[in-house]
Amino acid sequence: MNHIDAVITWVDGRDPAHQRRLAAFLAERGGDRPATAHATRFDSADEIDYCVASIQRYAPWFRRIYIVTDRQTPAVVRRLAGTAWSERVRVVDHGEIFAGFEAFLPTFNSRAIISLLWRIPGLAERFVYFNDDMLLLRPVRDKDFFHDNALVLRGRWRLQSSYSWSQWLARTRARHGAEDEANSRDAQEAAARLVGYRTRYFRLYHSPHALLRSSLEAFFAARPRLLEANVRHRLRSSQQFKVEGLAAHLALANGNAVVDRHLRVVQLDPAARGIGDLRQRMGHADAHADDAFACVQSLDMASADVAREIKGWLDRRVYPEAALR
Repeated sequence: MNHIDAVITWVDGRDPAHQRRLAAFLAERGGDRPATAHATRFDSADEIDYCVASIQRYAPWFRRIYIVTDRQTPAVVRRLAGTAWSERVRVVDHGEIFAGFEAFLPTFNSRAIISLLWRIPGLAERFVYFNDDMLLLRPVRDKDFFHDNALVLRGRWRLQSSYSWSQWLARTRARHGAEDEANSRDAQEAAARLVGYRTRYFRLYHSPHALLRSSLEAFFAARPRLLEANVRHRLRSSQQFKVEGLAAHLALANGNAVVDRHLRVVQLDPAARGIGDLRQRMGHADAHADDAFACVQSLDMASADVAREIKGWLDRRVYPEAALR
C-alpha cells in the first residue's frame, strides 16, 4: 500500500535534563549565549497537543505519526496509551536518525534534525513534516500534499537576494533586527542553488511540508559530505540550507511538483503581533475554509491573557467537544 506518514519534531526546553545538556554544550562552546540558543527556540507551550490532535481529527488517513525528539516523551503520547492511536504514534530518538553522526549529538538545531528525518526506521516513502507549532484547521486529503508522487508545494517564486535590490535591502535590515527571518531566507536560497536555481528560489510558507524519502536519500548518497556539513552544527547556523527547501527544488527541477494556491496558512506570532491583528487572523480563518493550516510561533512568549485567548481558539478549532461549548 502507498502509505503516508506524518513526522513532527519536538523538544521540551523546560525539561531539566535538556537544560543541563544545553548548558554543558554552551559552557564548552564558550562566549556569550547566542540568539540561536534563546529559550523560546526550545520552550514548549503544549503546541504539540494541538498538532497531534489536529492530525487525528482532520487527517486520520496518515498511517503513523512519528515524533522526533531527544530522550523525551510528550505527555500526549502517554495519554494515547490504550487508545486506537497508541500503535500509530511512535517516539523517535535523535540517536536513531543520527546513526553515524553521533559526534554531533546532543543537537539543539532543528535544521540539522530535519536534514535526517528521511532516516527514520520504517518511514513511508511519502511523508509530511510538521514542526510542533503547525496544525490543521480543517479536513485535508492526501491529495493536498501529494499528487501521486508529486509534491504539493505552498509558497511563491522570489528572486535570489543577490539579484534583487529590494530583497538585498530587506535582508540587510533583517540582519540588524529580525535576524531569524533573514537567516531563513538565506537558507532557502542556499537550498535552491544546490539544485541549480541561481537567480530565483521558491520560498516555502511555514506550513506542513510534503517530502519523499527516496529523493533525499539519493541526493545525500551522492553528496555525503554535504549532509555532514549540514548536520554538524549543533546550533542553527547561517552556513546551513533548509532541507525542506532542498526537497521542494529537487521536485521542481524534476517536474515532480504541483504548486497549490488554494489552501492557506494562518500565521500567529503573538510575540510580533498585537491582539487586534491576532483576532483578525483567527476570525478570517473561522470565516474562510481555505485557511487550512495554522502556525503558532513563540506561544511561550505571549502574555497569559493572549496565550489563553489563542489556546481557547485552538481548542474550538481542534477539539470537537470544545466546539460544542
